[in-house]
Order: sequence, then structure tokens, then C-alpha cells
Amino acid sequence: MGQAFGCIQVDQSTVAVKEQFGKFDEVLEPGCHFLPWCIGYQLAGSLTLRLQQLDVRCETKTKDNVFVTVVASIQYRALADKAADAFYKLSNTKEQIQAYVFDVIRATVPKLDLDSTFEQKNDIAKAVENELEKAMSAYGFEIVQTLIVDIEPDAQVKRAMNEINAAARLRVAATEKAEAEKILQIKRAEGEAESKYLSGLGIARQRQAIVDGLRDSVIAFSENVPGTSAKDVMDMVLVTQYFDTMKEIGASSKSSAVFIPHGPGAVKDIATQIREGLLQGSAPSTS
Repeated sequence: MGQAFGCIQVDQSTVAVKEQFGKFDEVLEPGCHFLPWCIGYQLAGSLTLRLQQLDVRCETKTKDNVFVTVVASIQYRALADKAADAFYKLSNTKEQIQAYVFDVIRATVPKLDLDSTFEQKNDIAKAVENELEKAMSAYGFEIVQTLIVDIEPDAQVKRAMNEINAAARLRVAATEKAEAEKILQIKRAEGEAESKYLSGLGIARQRQAIVDGLRDSVIAFSENVPGTSAKDVMDMVLVTQYFDTMKEIGASSKSSAVFIPHGPGAVKDIATQIREGLLQGSAPSTS
């Protein structure tokens, strides 16, 4: 009804383009406007001033011959003071922006290897934004922000990268495990060496105590019993030790020690053999 009387409404954040007999006349701001169609005025169309977003997917190849899909997000809007240029100079704004994005990405990414492409994502976005800003400003558009939101390598490349990463982590884990086992073995060996050292000290002290006790017993027995020699005392000590040993063997149900011969008279033979062995061993040193 409003158009029948020559009145039109322009919504907020929108501008309208007014023509007279097909020629641009002016840009209409938001509000109500009189448009007398009877003298050739008409509404050519409208243009939104709101921020718009365009997602562009571009497939390209890196320097190390890996194909990747780069996803760029372009945020742009038309300028109110250049609404006529934005309306008339471009027939398809999104395709024009997409062409510039393709051009910059396919000129930048092939100079970088795959790892550098991920690391320099912000540099790629900045290059795209600068190129778009120079190109689209002439058409009445402002590039607000350019983002590289994703870089997608081929599925096989992603799988290979994950396997390389997993192998590297397993190698580090194996190295750490081997180092831990090495430290454990060293500590165990040190503990065993210390234990054997202390055990040796204990055995040495035990034997020293036995020798001291035997010496004291021989001296005391010789002094208290006149006419006895050291040999008699040692024979008696050996007989006593023999019976103590047999008693211990008999008391144990799992003993595997066997003395042959095991009669009491064998003690004298054993003592004689030990004494003769010591005399024979000391004979060369005295001669």
C-alpha cells in the first residue's frame, strides 16, 4: 500500500539504492522515504551494512609435497559512504572474495613445509587480509578480520604424523624405563656389595672371637690342670665341637650335612690330618 502512494521503508543497518529512469540517484538511509514512481523514481535494491562472514575452503600443496585443505573465515561489511560502489561494481561479492583468498593462499602455503604452515597460520591470515583490504576497498567493502580456522592435511598424512608422534613418545618412554632399570640394578648391586661386605666383617669378627676364646680356653686349662699340653686341650675342644655339631645335625630334619667317618675316634684322625697339613705347608717356608 505504501509503495502505491510512493512511500518505502528502509530497515535499520540497511541502505537502499534509489534510481530515476534506471540511473543512480542516491542512497537512502534507514527510515521512511517518499518515492514518486510516476516521475521515474524506483528502488533498485538494498544493501546490508551488517557484518558478514564467508568461509572459504582452499586445497593446496606445501613445500614438502603434502596436500592440505586450508579453511579461511573472512569477516567483511559494506561501507555506508561507499554503498553505491558496493552495490554497482560487484555482481557477486562472495565469489570475488573467494578468488582473492585462493590466490593468496596458493601463493603463500607452497613456500612453507607442513610444520611451518601450522606454525605460521597467523602470517598466512595476515597476508590474506592485506590483499583483500587493498582489493575490496575499491569496491566499497571493509575487511574486518581474516582467520585461518583450520588446516587439514590428507587423512593418510594425519595418520602418519600421529604414528611418528606415538613412536617418538614410545622411544622416550623406553629410554626412561631403561634408565630406571639401570638405576635399579646399580642400587641393587650396591646393596648386595654392602651386604656382603658387612657379612664378611661379621664372619671375620666371629672367627676372631672364636680364636680369642680358644686361646683363652687353652691358656686357662693349661694353667689350671698341670701336666696338660696345648695339643691335649685342642683335642678335647675338637671332641666337644664334634659332639655339638652332631647334636645340631640330629636336631634338624632337613639337614644335608654328612660326616664320613662319623665315629668319635675320627676326631683324633681329623686333628692329626689338619696338624700334618699345617706342618707340611710351613716346611718349605722354614727351609
